[in-house]
Amino acid sequence: MKNLPPLAALRSFEAVARLGSVSLAAAELNVTHSAVSQQIRLLEDQLGSVLFLREGRGLQPSEDGRLYALQVRVALGELSEATRLVRARPRGDELVIAVLPSFGQHWLLPRLPRFYARHPHYRVTLRASLDIQDLQQGLVDIGIRMGRGGWEGVQQQRLFDDELLAVAAPHFNGGRLPRTAAEVVACPVVRTVESWLGWCSAAGVAEPAHAALWINDSNLVLAAVQQGLGVALLRRSLVASALQRGELVQLTDIRVPHLSPHWLVWPQRESAAAKQQDFRHWINAETADYLAALQPPPLHDTAPGG
Repeated sequence: MKNLPPLAALRSFEAVARLGSVSLAAAELNVTHSAVSQQIRLLEDQLGSVLFLREGRGLQPSEDGRLYALQVRVALGELSEATRLVRARPRGDELVIAVLPSFGQHWLLPRLPRFYARHPHYRVTLRASLDIQDLQQGLVDIGIRMGRGGWEGVQQQRLFDDELLAVAAPHFNGGRLPRTAAEVVACPVVRTVESWLGWCSAAGVAEPAHAALWINDSNLVLAAVQQGLGVALLRRSLVASALQRGELVQLTDIRVPHLSPHWLVWPQRESAAAKQQDFRHWINAETADYLAALQPPPLHDTAPGG
């Protein structure tokens, strides 16, 4: 590393090579014209090579300068990215959670106050994200993902399996709700990325022939259904609270497993191990309560004369 030129000289050289002008480079770097010229001379002296040839009022890189500029540009880009990644890593008292937007809004957020009550010392940041890369790079502490599992470079734990339900608003179709599977698929359908194939196969009916509306975002689908625009097939984790509040109605008893379970995913980082463990313990308890609430109450035998 002893032979590395000063960073200021490399930045000045790269800017002049790219812009073809000392004045433009100085303006971009917010320094004086003479400062850039001095850095270029310093770099040429250290390398023992002429890096620029003057052509009219502009500068053109020499052959050595052109090849060196390409390599310096790549190196500065990598240095900038490395610096960004270090700065973006969560700090000790910050818990950054990556979550699917729909799951974050309808499942995680309503439960989050209980995490604050148990761990008030954390500053929680929710990062709406569909990508696994931020987890692999350590830019978040822990994430919740849907999929088959097996992601590389991260630890993972299966959280729970979801299921698909056919739902509608209570006021849909003037309150005259479909009650059979055949009536459901005959209604205007708000189509999503979720396939009706499994549900219809379980119900013994053909798939809906047409859609009243196509939407590729679960939050928008849920809003459309709540407005009475049609029936939809949605994950229970997204509609459980709305069903409980009476904002939505499950149209039949038919439900089918969703193909992608929910997972906890986290990078293995010693500095984040304690807060990852705190969040995992809390969400595992929340998941157990959620799943228990979905089970029907046990039947109680009444003894004769009891």
